[in-house]
Amino acid sequence: MSSPFYQLSAKDIKGQDFSFSQLEGKVVLIVNVASKCGFTPQYKGLQALYDKHKDNGLVILGFPCDQFGHQEPGGEEQIETFCTKNFGVSFPMMSKVEVNGGNTHPVYQFLKSEKKQMFMELIKWNFEKFLVDRSGNVVERFSSAGDPISHIEPKVAALL
Repeated sequence: MSSPFYQLSAKDIKGQDFSFSQLEGKVVLIVNVASKCGFTPQYKGLQALYDKHKDNGLVILGFPCDQFGHQEPGGEEQIETFCTKNFGVSFPMMSKVEVNGGNTHPVYQFLKSEKKQMFMELIKWNFEKFLVDRSGNVVERFSSAGDPISHIEPKVAALL
């Protein structure tokens, strides 16, 4: 039986449908991102992680979100240009979403229900990360401070 994870979908940064069914058999790291956050330099580590492991089945999905300190004020085109120009981001970026509250995107409803942090579903800040294994199970949730290389790469490598 297929994981409910693979029945999810989102719009990519260009507004095109992105079905999670294409992620079956991959290890997926999902991150809520922002361009004007103290954690924004993590884009560099995320890109390095992606470059190192994409050929082995890693996919990183960036979900811009403006719910924390108005740190992602731009539109999709601005976000995409910022990420490409400043960090060389080549992993898939999604359209801006809400990760908390009444308009929480279904992807984040699912992720948060699967992996609470300190007994809470609430996303606390930008750059929280969810790691999904090759079977669509949410296996780990990392706080904003979770460095992509030192904290997350060993977990990704173990799943690949």
